[in-house]
Amino acid sequence: MEQIKNGAGRVTARGLVLTVLGVVTLAVAILSVAVSYDILKPRFGAWAIPTVGALDALWVVFQATEILARNHKQRARRVLIAGLVLTAVNAAIPTADLVLAANSGGAQLDLAVVLTPVAIVATKTAWWIALPSLGRAISSDTRQAIATRRQHVADRLEVMEADAAHRVELLEVAAELDARVAKAEAHYRETVLKAQQSTTKALHGQAATTEKTLTDKPLPASVAAIPLPDLENWTPAAPALPGTERAATGTPAITGGTHAPQVSDPDAAPGTDGGTHGGTSVTLDRLAAVAGVPVPQPGDPLTDAQMGVVLRHLRYADDPPLSYRQARDAYRRAGYVGSEQRVRIAWGALVVQEDGGETHEAEEAEDVTA
Repeated sequence: MEQIKNGAGRVTARGLVLTVLGVVTLAVAILSVAVSYDILKPRFGAWAIPTVGALDALWVVFQATEILARNHKQRARRVLIAGLVLTAVNAAIPTADLVLAANSGGAQLDLAVVLTPVAIVATKTAWWIALPSLGRAISSDTRQAIATRRQHVADRLEVMEADAAHRVELLEVAAELDARVAKAEAHYRETVLKAQQSTTKALHGQAATTEKTLTDKPLPASVAAIPLPDLENWTPAAPALPGTERAATGTPAITGGTHAPQVSDPDAAPGTDGGTHGGTSVTLDRLAAVAGVPVPQPGDPLTDAQMGVVLRHLRYADDPPLSYRQARDAYRRAGYVGSEQRVRIAWGALVVQEDGGETHEAEEAEDVTA
């Protein structure tokens, strides 16, 4: 019979099972020997001892041989059949005695005689059930490899079960969240509809009031003609400068400057002091800062906004303000760069912004006359 311990001295599960079954088989064989000897002694005499000993010894040997031959089914088949025959013979002896005792009438049945055939058959049945499940005897390395593989499979199955549980939990939470979101969306849409209803009612009443007001008090065309600012092209309008006096046209007179001459003499060159005719000096730097453009420099290409700042500064550098031709000549003398057409367009935009273009139209007519 296979030992409990393997070559490394470790107790194996297979060896433990076989040992337990072997002990049970040996105990049943001893019980069978005792019972069968008592039954056969009156008939066989001294021959009863070797007879029952041989039957039970062969029964145990065939069972052990079946264990050893389990790897070879054809060999195991012989000892399996022989073991079954001996099982039937060993169980038949006490069974026959029980039958004879029952037929004789009045004989008391021995409990050992009753249990012996049951124990023999049950033991053989236990071997028949347990032995195929034990498999073959293997080395410790192979057993370790199989255990590792089984552990890997067990780990994988546990991970699969955990993933499935997570998936179920995710779906349950997702279903709950979907229900909450759907409820929130319905509430939001209901709120929007109520707000639209309230807004529509308020607008309807306001529209009726506005229509009545427009009918009773129509707006003049000048209101609609006021231009609105554009986000991309908006520049701050030049505010009224402090300490200046307005001429008849309502335009402030500005004197002085940093990068341009104080023009009192039309023939004064840039950088010379031509005198001041009163009023607070407003420099070109301040005008450029108000317009939000870099300070124009003589000799550098100027943008339209910078050209307008220079012309505005030159126009009000003297009192009364310079005309277009005077401002243009001062512009050239100061060394600023710009074509005649650009200067004229910038000047026109300046005077249109200040007095509606009346001065520019008068100067245009004067140029044509000249």
